[in-house]
Amino acid sequence: MIKIALIDDHALLRSGLASVITGFGDYEIVFEADNGKHFIQQLSTYPCPDVVLLDITMPEMDGFETAGWIKENRPDIKILVLSMLDNDAAIIRMLRNGARGYILKDSKPEVLRSSLHSIVHKGFCTNELVSGKMVHFINKGGDTKEVHTLSDKEIAFLKLCCSEKSYKEMADELGIAPRTVESLRSSLFDKLETTSRVGLVLYAIRNGLFKV
Repeated sequence: MIKIALIDDHALLRSGLASVITGFGDYEIVFEADNGKHFIQQLSTYPCPDVVLLDITMPEMDGFETAGWIKENRPDIKILVLSMLDNDAAIIRMLRNGARGYILKDSKPEVLRSSLHSIVHKGFCTNELVSGKMVHFINKGGDTKEVHTLSDKEIAFLKLCCSEKSYKEMADELGIAPRTVESLRSSLFDKLETTSRVGLVLYAIRNGLFKV
């Protein structure tokens, strides 16, 4: 059985999630926590989970802090983010803090089931944010030789995509015009067959351009 821990400050939501996940089979909920601080405390009492379902917006110790703690102290635990926040900045920050997947709270049960399966068996889960070559890079190990087909400017841009900088701030740091940054982004979208900044970040992580 795959051991799961739920970290969310809404008890009713945790109860519903626990019921859905145990209904999948092959999974057991080893404990629940209200926030990151509570999660750390629970680790000394209950079996260590293989996967945590982690909310972001929580009191005392939020999801960003909790993911960072897990990355630093228990990197063997895989993190699947389950959040209402639907924006690139939140997703990128969680990926930088070691999350292996990110889904929204309004996702259907089959999406949750598929995401858990992917994280357990493939290391990452992908969704509508990632397609084409990105799926290959993440699920099959990627082809690092592809990186060598990118220009130095494109690689520098990819690395900056892993930061929380705006595109305008990236342009300033690279010493180029904002319109040139837009051109770089469009070119990489085409080359890597993705349509989002998150897809670019996942490519950078998978190919060693940024270490989570």
